[in-house]
Amino acid sequence: MSDLEKLRRDIDRIDDELVAALQRRAALAKRIGELKGGAPAYRPDRESEILNRIIEKQGTLPPERVAAVFREIMSACRSLEEAIRVSYLGPAGTFSEQAVRKHFGAAVEALPVASVDEAFRRCESGAAQFTVVPVENSSEGAVGRTLDLLVATPLRICGEIELRVHQHLLSKENAVREIRKIYSHSQSLAQCNSWLAQNLPAAERVPVASNAEAAQRAAQERGAAAIAGELAGERYGLALLARSIEDDPNNTTRFLVLGSIATLPTGRDRTSMVMSAENRPGAVHALLTPLAEHGVSMTLIESRPARARTALWEYVFFIDVEGHEKDERVAAAIAALRAKAPFLKILGSYPVAVQ
Repeated sequence: MSDLEKLRRDIDRIDDELVAALQRRAALAKRIGELKGGAPAYRPDRESEILNRIIEKQGTLPPERVAAVFREIMSACRSLEEAIRVSYLGPAGTFSEQAVRKHFGAAVEALPVASVDEAFRRCESGAAQFTVVPVENSSEGAVGRTLDLLVATPLRICGEIELRVHQHLLSKENAVREIRKIYSHSQSLAQCNSWLAQNLPAAERVPVASNAEAAQRAAQERGAAAIAGELAGERYGLALLARSIEDDPNNTTRFLVLGSIATLPTGRDRTSMVMSAENRPGAVHALLTPLAEHGVSMTLIESRPARARTALWEYVFFIDVEGHEKDERVAAAIAALRAKAPFLKILGSYPVAVQ
């Protein structure tokens, strides 16, 4: 027997062991579902703990590949307990769908909708248990509509997803030089501005509602291309003319997972809140003082005009801090903030995204 044949037999033996272990894990997951008596199958705190423990085990496979495999394992086992529906900004093929698949795996029903507003409504009405919505991009900043809707929704943030965004030039044509029109979402066009100016300076740029819509249009029009992700190209039969044309090589979009569940502390958590400040000099500085006094690190602050305001130029402030609202220091800081802020709402405490 050759060395190659021996190695292949070893792989076959390990595959058999993996299948047997997966079946044992699935049986245990099913039993846990029975003991939980109708409690939600999706527990982001527990899944985060599993992923962080797994990826710390170094080996030949890089951590992100190991995490991807275990997400699918957890997705398949979770489906034995409960059928999960997740709404997202569609149509199919958007980066939002990629975020859903990255976080929840393939064994969920992903429900594309026409707007972020509808994604919230589907979840609020119970048509979906969870929704995934974009909240900020490393190049283009915050998604204002998502922030506005967070103020009033009864949903809580129970997870977050960081998706490395690769923008590709997709078309039915065979070469970049044949492209005369480019469809894409306005943010994607902005993220690829330098590449487009250098390589397709004369091409018409047409902003559309989503990159998936851009792919649909490019598939039906000669001389047209779309800037979108690979998933959109696969769905609409487009060839990849140029890969990763985004100007920022670290371009990342952060998504929020919202639902009606509360998460337990994991030790690697983030808390999001929104508050208002009194309309007087130094009010914002005074409002943030409790965070420093209690040793709580702030990771984000974003201001937005207050939608239900009685006077012009009133704002609310979205703040993310490290830690869970049940952590002693964070809880003390929140209590002090409540005494200072005219309005304060905790949007959720949730595990930090696992790569």
